[in-house]
Amino acid sequence: MSVDSTGTVLTGVRNFRDVGGLPTADGRRVRSGVLFRSGHLAHATPEDATALGALALHTVFDFRNSADRALDGPDIELPGVRNINLPLSDPADGAEFWRLVRDGELDQLQAILGDGLAAQRMTDSYRTMIHERTAEHSRILHALAEDSLPALLHCAAGKDRAGLSIAVTLLALGVERDAVEEDYLQSNHPHRRYRIHRSGKSRAGMSPEVMELLAPLFEARAGYLHAAFAAIDETWGGVDAYLAEGLRLSEETRTRLRSRLLES
Repeated sequence: MSVDSTGTVLTGVRNFRDVGGLPTADGRRVRSGVLFRSGHLAHATPEDATALGALALHTVFDFRNSADRALDGPDIELPGVRNINLPLSDPADGAEFWRLVRDGELDQLQAILGDGLAAQRMTDSYRTMIHERTAEHSRILHALAEDSLPALLHCAAGKDRAGLSIAVTLLALGVERDAVEEDYLQSNHPHRRYRIHRSGKSRAGMSPEVMELLAPLFEARAGYLHAAFAAIDETWGGVDAYLAEGLRLSEETRTRLRSRLLES
């Protein structure tokens, strides 16, 4: 079950929340009711659909790839809402890896996840999304500055791809990194966490040893977000240059983005 600060209750959608209320460096706050984040909508109940409909969403951005959609299913249809599928990972990248996550025995999982390999994979993926997904993040910010609000951004768990896209958006609005991190880490709350998929093929099942190995993949860890921030600083020298040079966000567009997403 997901409950956000506005009281919206969703039983079939994980990790749903309104990011409104977060403070910016200049003393303003993100408007409530215009920017939402969540896990996928494939398992939304009819009651969830009604609740989502009440938000008057303009656009739903789905960052899942074809492998994700095959696993969980397509999002439910929300009448009058524009759906944009914008994969932030290659569906072929890591297919065998994720098969082992679902089906692998303990020794196989130890080989690919043990000794810090799982956490390193996550750290690398955050850096890669910053470096290689500038076109996608640019498209998101330009859309939000134009005609896409209220908007819901989601991936599978609402933690990594959606989490990083929300983080980039919040940085563009002038939200301090500490506040961005605080929102990001909310994905660890028990009622928000993604349900781990493990098939019945593995004798290891979901034993404590297996769950410990899988934990870095399914947790929001500050170190992952810090790796993304470091990639911005190391490559562009800071957020302003990243937005201007990496995402091609003009000052005019950034001002329009802030006027639409921040309280007056």
